[in-house]
Order: sequence, then structure tokens, then C-alpha cells
Amino acid sequence: MAMKKIVPVLLAICFLTVNTASSQGILGKVRSAVKNEISGNKTGNTQAKTQPDPKCACNDAKMVVDLTRFQIPYNEISFYFLDDGSILIFDRMSQKYYISKDGNLEGPFDQDNQRVKDFQKAAGQATGDSEDDARGKDYWLLKYPSWVSRSGDKYVIKFGGKTYGPFAVINEFAVPRSNEIFAAMVTENVAVTENDSKKMEAAIKNAKTDQERMELAMKFSQQMSKQMMDGGGPTSILPKLVTNVAGAKYDQMEWMGGKLNGSVKYDEIVVVSPQKVIDLQGKTLLTFKDYSESSNPFFLSSSNQKTARYTYGSLVFSDNTTLADLFNPYMVGTGGKTYLTYMYYSPSKNAIMQCQIPF
Repeated sequence: MAMKKIVPVLLAICFLTVNTASSQGILGKVRSAVKNEISGNKTGNTQAKTQPDPKCACNDAKMVVDLTRFQIPYNEISFYFLDDGSILIFDRMSQKYYISKDGNLEGPFDQDNQRVKDFQKAAGQATGDSEDDARGKDYWLLKYPSWVSRSGDKYVIKFGGKTYGPFAVINEFAVPRSNEIFAAMVTENVAVTENDSKKMEAAIKNAKTDQERMELAMKFSQQMSKQMMDGGGPTSILPKLVTNVAGAKYDQMEWMGGKLNGSVKYDEIVVVSPQKVIDLQGKTLLTFKDYSESSNPFFLSSSNQKTARYTYGSLVFSDNTTLADLFNPYMVGTGGKTYLTYMYYSPSKNAIMQCQIPF
């Protein structure tokens, strides 16, 4: 998901939620808007209205964040997004943070505020930790606290009134936006826990002779074997699929290095590999012509006949139509229909707006 530094608003637009990319069209509009700001408009709002909205704008767009309340240039605001619709807003001039959800704005918060830290880590973003730490063993705990919790030195998953686990490691965890199903790749036990490893290293380091080190190594080897057998045997250290999806199965050969994904289709969890997309029952939904097709975020329609790929601030559809100057696309379901939503910056309103199109 070292952690990246927060960057200016429409630079940040490029990697929000699903991809690390940049849109030259968006940046051009921002530079123009900022030039107007410098030329005499203190609020960055009145003159911004002379700038046209991008072509991806829609008539029934919903306002997500009203930027006029910040009264600062556009390139001094940055955003982070979470799957639950929450937005972390960083005012670079005041060095303050705000959290917006469903039109409600909370803040300001300082960098040291725990909600800000948890938000950044859940979004895979920056507080100075290494990338491994940011997406380390507690990553899913931070990202999905409603479902993932600790049980001693292990983790449990509570979903739909049922408890799964405990597990030593959660390698993958996917939940679509409907929040009705989940799937996770887990490992029940590990041969050596972090605490065991530290004790082993300390004991061997303090050993005075090679014979003593050899005896310690043998002792810890026997200890690990016993832990493995007590925990369920050798199979307990192998990854397995845990889910509430009926008929789901894990086939290592069929998955071919694929990863769980809850964003490609609405209300479905699929497996995306470099070769294809399959559902959890093993049915192939889409075959890629080459590896590059699976490298960028994409969406698959309910009929499995249409795709939309998100790259460099644009959605490129399988019929070759393109919507540019947008960000944060994702699938939603409303009134029994599926839509692809996205956000864009509106100079005329000085706001982040959201559109949705049938998909």
C-alpha cells in the first residue's frame, strides 16, 4: 500500500487510492489556476471560475469537498482516500489535517493525531516509516479495524457474525464496497515467531563456544518442530483461503500468482493474475493479451464484456472511448444497477466533484 511524502493536490490526484500516475491535463489546469492566484486573487476562487471544467464533468455531479473553505491555492492541498469513502485533507500552508466523509468535515488535526496516523497507514501513505513497516504485519488491522483484530500475538477475522482464526499471518484481505462478503489468504502458524527469533539470536550471540551454539541451534530446532505439530502440523504453515463466499476454493496452479481483489467488480471478489481474472469458484472471467493489461488498475462490467482501465488520470474503455482529468475511480451499486464512479476537480465551483456512469 520510506512512505511517500504528501504532494500537492493535483499531483496527489495521480496516485489516490488505486494507482501511482500523473495527469498532464490536470496539472496544466492547476498551473493555470495557480497563475491566476498569484496574479491577484487571494482566495483562488473568483478567477478560477474563468477556467473550464474538464470534459469528464457531468451535469448531475455531486460535490465531495468544497475547497473554498480552505482559502488557499489549489497546489497547497493534498488528499488521501480510503475505501469507505473517507478523505484525509492536508492543508500544507497551515500543516493541518481534516477528515471528510459523507459531506461532514472534521478537524483541524495535527500530524501527531492518532486518527491521522492510522488513516495514513491504512492508505499506505507516509509518516516516515519504511514501506515494509507501513504495509507490515498490522496493515490489515489498520485498514479494516471493523473486521480484523488481535488475539494475543495472532489475528482473528470477525465477519457476518462469525469468527475466523486465529491466524499468525494475514497475507491478503479483500472486501468489496458492499461489505457483504470477504476473502483472505492466511497462514495459521509460522515456524518461528518474531519473539522466538529474537530469543534465538540473543542466545546464540551470547554463546561462548561453537559447541554451545550448536546445542542451542538444536534446541530451537526441536522447539520449532514441536510448535508446528502442536499448532496443526506442517500444513498449518501453508497459506489457505478463508472466505464466506459459497463454493470458493484455492487452487495454487489455477491462481498462477494471482491476488485477491475486491475492486475490479462491484460486490464480487476476484483473483487477478498476470494472465487472467477468475472468480473464487475458478471460472475465468477475462483473459489478458499481455502482462501490461493487468499492471494498471481496471474495472470489469457485470456482464464481463466491458473493461475500463485507469491510467495517467484517465479511464480508457474497451470500446476505445476515454474520460480524462479524473481520479479515484471505483465501482458502486445503486438501485440494483452498477455504476463506475470517479472524481474530478471543478475550477468553476472550486470543489472536488463526483460523477457516476452505468457500467
